Amino acid sequence: MSNTQPAITFEEIRALVRNLPGPDLDAGTAALQRERQLTKPAGALGRLEEIAQWMATWQGQHPAEVRRPRVAVFAGNHGVAARGVSAYPAAVTAQMVQNFQNGGAAVNQLCEVADADLRVYELDLETPTADFTEGPAMGEEDCCQAMAYGMMAVETGVQLLALGEMGIGNSTAAAALCHALFGGEAKDWTGRGTGVDDEGLARKVAAVEAGLAVNPQAKDDPFEALRCFGGYELAAIAGAILAARMARVPVLLDGYACTAAAAVLFKADRRALDHCMVAHRSVEPGHDHLLAAIGKEPLLDLGMRLGEGSGAALAINIVKSACACHAGMATFADAGVSTRGV
Repeated sequence: MSNTQPAITFEEIRALVRNLPGPDLDAGTAALQRERQLTKPAGALGRLEEIAQWMATWQGQHPAEVRRPRVAVFAGNHGVAARGVSAYPAAVTAQMVQNFQNGGAAVNQLCEVADADLRVYELDLETPTADFTEGPAMGEEDCCQAMAYGMMAVETGVQLLALGEMGIGNSTAAAALCHALFGGEAKDWTGRGTGVDDEGLARKVAAVEAGLAVNPQAKDDPFEALRCFGGYELAAIAGAILAARMARVPVLLDGYACTAAAAVLFKADRRALDHCMVAHRSVEPGHDHLLAAIGKEPLLDLGMRLGEGSGAALAINIVKSACACHAGMATFADAGVSTRGV
C-alpha cells in the first residue's frame, strides 16, 4: 500500500463503530404487520419471512427492494503464503482476478443468474502483506488505507451488498485472526483451505501458533488483530461492512475468510453485524466455530469452500425471492380468503 496520509485512523474507525445507525424499527414493524396478513399460514415461508423483515429494517424502507444488488470481491496477497500454507502459489491471486475480469469464474456465472453487478477490487497484488509469523502483517496506516478503500464499494443506489475475497493464504490469515479474536486452539480454527495435504495442514497450524506468539497484542484489540493477521482484502471487507451500515445497505457475507473479517467489527461492538447475514456455511471447520461465536445462522449449507463471493452471490436470489413474496403476495383481505384457523 502507498505511504500517503491515511484517509482514516483506527481511532476514527472506533468512533464510527460507537456511532453506527441502528435498525429502522418503523420499517421493520411495517414488514412484520404485512407478513401477518399474507395468504399463508403464519411462519409458512420460514426464513424467507425473516429475510424480508431484515431487509426492510436495514434498508429503512418498506417494502424493501433488491433491484441493484452488488457483489464486491476484494483481492490481496499474504506474506504467510510463502510458508507453504496453500496448495497454490501466490501468483494465482492475480491470475484469478484476471479470470474474474474475463468472466470465467464461478462468481461470474452466479452474478449473471442473480442479475448482480460484479466489481473486483485489487489491493496492491504485487506487494503482499508481511509474514505474520515474523511480526504484524500490516502497519496501522496500510490497514486503514485498505479499510478506506473497501468503503468505496458502497456507492449510492446499491440496495444489497454481497461480499467476497480472493487471496492465496487467506484461510490461514482468517484462522489466525479468529484465534486472536476468540481464543481456543490454533487447530480449532485451521482447515485445509485450497486442499492442502496433512503436511500442509500442519504448516498452517504452526503458522497460526507462531503468529499468536509473535503478535500477543492482537488478543487485546480487534483492530490490532486485523492489523497483525488480516490481509489488505480482509481489511477492505471490514471497511465495506462499516460503510454499508452507515448507508443503510444490507450485507451478505461469503464464507470463512469474509466472515472472519466481519468478526473484527463484532468484537468491537456486538451489534455491528446486525445488518449482515451469512450467506453459507463453508466446509472449513473454523467457519462453524466462528458462526457460533458471532451468533449467525447461514442461509445455505451446500458444502462450498470456493471463496470469491460465490456463496454470497448465490444467496442473492434467496433474498430477492423473500422480498418478492413479501411485496407481491395478496393479503387475506385482498384475495377474499378466510383467515379462520390460520
